[in-house]
Amino acid sequence: MAKRPIFQEVSDTAPRAPVTAGKLIDAAPKGARGAIRVWLIVLFVMVAAMIALGGATRLTGSGLSITEWKPVTGTLPPQGAAAWQAEFAKYQQIPQFAEENPTMDLAGFQRIYWWEWAHRLLGRAVGLVWALGFVFFWASGRMPAGWTPRLLTLGALGGLQGAVGWWMVSSGLVTGMTSVASYRLAVHLGLAFAILGLIAWYALQLSRPDAALLRARRAGEPKLFSMTTGLMHLTFVQILIGALVAGIDAGRQYTGWPQMGGEWIPAAIWDATLGWRNLFENAATVQFTHRMVGYLLAVFAIVVWARSRRSPHPVTRGAFTVMIAAVAFQIVLGIATVMRGAPLPEALAHQLGAVALFVLILRARHHARYPYETSVRGTIR
Repeated sequence: MAKRPIFQEVSDTAPRAPVTAGKLIDAAPKGARGAIRVWLIVLFVMVAAMIALGGATRLTGSGLSITEWKPVTGTLPPQGAAAWQAEFAKYQQIPQFAEENPTMDLAGFQRIYWWEWAHRLLGRAVGLVWALGFVFFWASGRMPAGWTPRLLTLGALGGLQGAVGWWMVSSGLVTGMTSVASYRLAVHLGLAFAILGLIAWYALQLSRPDAALLRARRAGEPKLFSMTTGLMHLTFVQILIGALVAGIDAGRQYTGWPQMGGEWIPAAIWDATLGWRNLFENAATVQFTHRMVGYLLAVFAIVVWARSRRSPHPVTRGAFTVMIAAVAFQIVLGIATVMRGAPLPEALAHQLGAVALFVLILRARHHARYPYETSVRGTIR
């Protein structure tokens, strides 16, 4: 073959090596990130609804109306008068009926039954939506790289939550109990918030391409991220204590503020006969702890917000401002709920406020690690 001068141009018609699809560094990313994010948002809404419905079930005293755990056959409610009477007869065998509802008739039983049945049915629906979505994305090859274990973990936690739910309910069916054990209620609610938090974090991760997240992380603020992580953990602890308050109706026993029963530290805060169980079963101890941790959380949130004002990223600063506003709203709502004796509407609003606050802290935390950078042309997304 004849030699060619070193500066001779190569003809556009010269044969070129074929390009193998999928090996370019800028090739289109695999996976259906947008579709999976939508699916996760649907799951998030359903889990938030589960938390609200669970709160309503607890506040209406309906949680023990179904005395058996039938994950499959329990999907359908009693069919016909005989089936309803049989279900009511089972409820009449537990201590809650004998000690709290001895005059309840079938109509009254049906009212509490539907709350618990709806709660369990929604839990099954959450599991079904997760299973259908996961199988579809996995079987169709649309799962982004590295996401299969994360999304599988969500399903495993959901299954565990069902088992924990029955573990909680079963504690209220034994002699001497007229409601579920408060610490089991706290575990059940805590796991629900853990699942909700993971779903929210994954949805935030999928809101931008991997390459954008890698670039953003280089501009992240480790100190602010670390402080927000601490705030997230303290908020989670406060949510668990709130479950203990709900579990023993402590919010309805001390309705004054800022004092409790006319005292700054209630005299009944420690019962020597209870010992360590004061932390779970003493209304004065539990509500006092919930108030004190709430004050601590407010102070910590202000410190974190003040630190966020030094962030060079406007979107990050905005996320923390929304977060501190949610903290203030939740505290005011909590005080109002206690002073009104924790009626159903206010108590449910307070519980949903905890959901909103927890997610807004997660959102601010995500912005601290993966900020939206800005330039003279505006925010880079």
